[in-house]
Amino acid sequence: MADAVGKTAEDCGVVIQDDWPGYSLDLFSYPAHYSGDLDCVYIPHGVIMDRIERLARNIMDDLGDSAIVVLCVLKGGYQFSADLVEGIKALSRNSNRTIPMRVHFIRLKSYQNDQSTEDLQIVGAEDLTFLFGKAIVDTGKTMKMLLKHVETFRPKMIKVAGLLVKRVPHSVACLPDYIGFEIPNRFVVGYALDYNEYFRDLDHICVISESGKRKYKI
Repeated sequence: MADAVGKTAEDCGVVIQDDWPGYSLDLFSYPAHYSGDLDCVYIPHGVIMDRIERLARNIMDDLGDSAIVVLCVLKGGYQFSADLVEGIKALSRNSNRTIPMRVHFIRLKSYQNDQSTEDLQIVGAEDLTFLFGKAIVDTGKTMKMLLKHVETFRPKMIKVAGLLVKRVPHSVACLPDYIGFEIPNRFVVGYALDYNEYFRDLDHICVISESGKRKYKI
């Protein structure tokens, strides 16, 4: 692992190199109904939780004592947002600083099978936001559209927390303010990230196998 050029380690999050093979499935527990559908465990659940704990601390350092509205980007971002909010709440209970929070939800759909589509839909975009909780940023199209939409509400400040940022060709992404992991351009599932609505019940972030893609393709 190494820092991206021009960015600090904290800016980039945990950088996973292109040749990272992941962990053997035999080392972890996962639902038996996904047997044969996964190549490897890419990021174990415990590592995800530790990283989110640090992101919560960074957010507390930056925004402590500021009232915020957290916008959870559904569906893939629900687990990340929930765990991030819990982390901020835990710090607020045990600190002289606190972050009063309201939580709102917005749903986006931009994938079919393993391809990002041109048809991006926003569902439920009222009463927005200061802090985004988004599970994954790849081409940046989704985040760019969301930010443009939220700016019409003239918030005092917009911050974006992204669990995963993919290194993809021709990305238009402006990077999130808080990044969990920077990963290669591989299709990952689990921790609420899905493939056609499957794998949301998987705790770890895993790489889906080709047979898994065929099995659940629509």
